[in-house]
Amino acid sequence: MHRALDALRSAGVAEFVIIRGYLGDCLTAALADEPGVSFVENPNFTRNNILLSLMHADGAMDGGFFCSYSDIVFRPEVAEALARSPHDLSLVVDPFWADAYDGRSEHPVPEAELCATEAGSQRVRRVGKQAVPPAEASGEFIGLWRASAAGAGWLRNLYQKRLAELGLDQPYGRAARLEVAYLTDLFNDLIAQGHPIHAVPIERPSSWREIDTVQDLERAAAVVNW
Repeated sequence: MHRALDALRSAGVAEFVIIRGYLGDCLTAALADEPGVSFVENPNFTRNNILLSLMHADGAMDGGFFCSYSDIVFRPEVAEALARSPHDLSLVVDPFWADAYDGRSEHPVPEAELCATEAGSQRVRRVGKQAVPPAEASGEFIGLWRASAAGAGWLRNLYQKRLAELGLDQPYGRAARLEVAYLTDLFNDLIAQGHPIHAVPIERPSSWREIDTVQDLERAAAVVNW
């Protein structure tokens, strides 16, 4: 996470809100010396998922924001390219994704949040785990994205609408219930409502890695400037 904060600073980000769940106290201790960092709590992290976790920080979304999963490491130029995107919702997508799964036996392709874009465009058509066949994928959504003030409004408004309609226990997107929905379920809902989401392709291989397993950690050390 220190590396993620440094990379985001290179893109002009100065204030950070970290959503704490599992081992939250350890995060606080580890990041105590990082400037510009504050925390919000997700007390129900054992029951919910990425989407509801994000919405614990909805008070920090005014004016737009960058967002990153906490289990990824990426080079500064990836964050800088995201900062240059002119769109209201922009997702960093890795077109070299298949190379990263060569030999990645502990995290198979069905776990990838693959992304499909419209022909001849970077406009996202669909994104998420098992939402896009690998043969149709333009790349893998890495978990780093940005919303403008308008995009943040779209996110919050649609989430609140779905929460009022469905509650936490009704199915949403590919999730069995809204409570355990992924962020990509909301992205796909936004796309269905006509809100444009655009991909920001990574320009060179090995510019990021997700770290879900010890195997991932070992592979990340080989390709990221630690």
